[in-house]
Amino acid sequence: MNFIKKYFKIFIGAAVFISVLVVFFFAMKSNDLETGNLRRWRAASVEQRVATIKVLIANEENTDILVKCVDKISDLPDSGEMTVRDAASLCYTGIQLKENL
Repeated sequence: MNFIKKYFKIFIGAAVFISVLVVFFFAMKSNDLETGNLRRWRAASVEQRVATIKVLIANEENTDILVKCVDKISDLPDSGEMTVRDAASLCYTGIQLKENL
């Protein structure tokens, strides 16, 4: 009987350990759009998109142009894996170059 109790305790301990790992990995999954890819950008609402651009660029000017630019990048084929941060940076750099010319 002690043999069964011993393995039952080991089984319960392993199940609890696996459950804690699963909960930890789901809790660590980021819901921030800033660090997400462009597939998540397409699924986000307009308010989330504008808020994300404001956080990434840290200013209020050209927000609508940046949102439209990232929208266009997200519509390109095979752009779903690109991060929103990279696309916003690319658009912001383009706007700065255009203003300085």
